[in-house]
Amino acid sequence: MFGITAKQWRDENPDLKGNIRDYAGINELICLSNMENLNAVFIDENIPQKDRLIKLNRIAIHQMSILQDVETRKLLK
Repeated sequence: MFGITAKQWRDENPDLKGNIRDYAGINELICLSNMENLNAVFIDENIPQKDRLIKLNRIAIHQMSILQDVETRKLLK
């Protein structure tokens, strides 16, 4: 979701308190919430972890591009 692991983020930001979510933007938090919900659905559907990860990654990329596009259009108005 963020392009790095939580450990990598902590190593790169030793002076920041909390975790990566505490510093995420609204679009990232919306997408993350959606991914958590979808993951629960995929688990319920017995989709293997590897396949879930691939699906979730594709969906996250798509959702983030839509959210960024909407945000950009609002800034242009």
